[in-house]
Amino acid sequence: MRSVRSTSEEAKGHARLRDLMPEGNAQPIASYQADPDAVARVLLLYSGGLDTSVMLRWIQERYGAEIVALTVDLGQPGEDFDVVVGKARDLGAIDAIVVDAREEFAREYVLRAIKANAVYGDAYPLFTALGRPLIAKLAVEHARRTGCDTIAHGCTGKGNDQVRIEATIAALDPELKVIAPVREWSMGREEEVAYAREHGIPVKGGTEAPPYSIDDNLWGRSSEGGAIEDLGEAPRDDVFQLVTRPEDAPDEPELVRVGFERGCPVALDGERLGLVELLERTGELGRRHGVGIVDHVEDRIVGLKIRDVYEVPAAAIVLAAHRDLESLVSTIHQNNFKRALEDKWAYLCYAGLWHEPLRSDLDAYMESANEPVTGEVTLKLYKGSVTPVARGSRYALYDRSLASFGESGGEFSQAASPGFIELFTLQTRMARRVRNQQQEESENG
Repeated sequence: MRSVRSTSEEAKGHARLRDLMPEGNAQPIASYQADPDAVARVLLLYSGGLDTSVMLRWIQERYGAEIVALTVDLGQPGEDFDVVVGKARDLGAIDAIVVDAREEFAREYVLRAIKANAVYGDAYPLFTALGRPLIAKLAVEHARRTGCDTIAHGCTGKGNDQVRIEATIAALDPELKVIAPVREWSMGREEEVAYAREHGIPVKGGTEAPPYSIDDNLWGRSSEGGAIEDLGEAPRDDVFQLVTRPEDAPDEPELVRVGFERGCPVALDGERLGLVELLERTGELGRRHGVGIVDHVEDRIVGLKIRDVYEVPAAAIVLAAHRDLESLVSTIHQNNFKRALEDKWAYLCYAGLWHEPLRSDLDAYMESANEPVTGEVTLKLYKGSVTPVARGSRYALYDRSLASFGESGGEFSQAASPGFIELFTLQTRMARRVRNQQQEESENG
């Protein structure tokens, strides 16, 4: 039996939750925000967690709307989607849909990122950023299919995901409207738990607040919030639920060979695999050896600096292999130029501008640049490190006879080097001479 104190706290929490809810006559700031009086059927992006479960019940209550729940499988480990569907139906959803989007995610999103060596802020391989435009695209498709006029998501007002999801929806179907209850309510976990208790909504893990906010898919996992927000402290051991701590990893290194065709990883240790399976198996190898832990302070597009701890074992291995092979088969000019485009590609993806035409333009270049990226790279995995140690390609711009210090002649004449050096350093030497003359004139008055 609940105590009087507990019941009172819940009532206060529920009252506060209602106080935070927008009124029906509130004027939308953006054209795609829903008019409460015009909402009839809502496609809810549903995870089965506390936020979206409270949203499912509250949207029915607040708008008198029917709910279609959509859950997207991007390779989240350990998720029981039958339980998620059952919970959505129990809470009143007229339909609950699970879409297995792992193959599309790998082929149309992760592979593009691999070809672009996409890492934001020199640290983040963009796994959440890559997943959001696909989730939003599927939401639009299923909203149309099920007759929904509105899409609801559980993003907060401090994160990037609200931008990624809403920008995609607005680009793909301007007629669809959006509601974001968590952002609009600014509610905390206590208010949500109070509402859940009153409405018989199961709270996963009880009422205790989870230590961190988690997101994951087959390309990586992020943890933020809680103790991670203390920049002066190292992440606690309980953060690492995916990757073995490097100090606990095996004492013996392991070599792994990743094979590529035109920039796409196609084989692991000589065995051809589908892309999803290859990423999953590569991730397993990386997890065992403590590979892919990133502790990063990140510049969000909403203006905040946020600390995240990432566990990205598959990305750490595949990106290292791809970049190494690409460097081998490309000219110095291609390698130097592409890095600037990679940064721009990563920013557009991170910022939710997946449907920006420039991103498609950059993709065209990435496809062209990856034409010769075929071959194998061997990497050594050891206690958190990933080191390319061998590589080979029929397109390699490497000739041992030219590179060897023991040989000369052919296309490379060492006798020509002095003339090359004189011409190559001409402007540098001239600039040095001019500056010395200016300094002498200044010192002599």
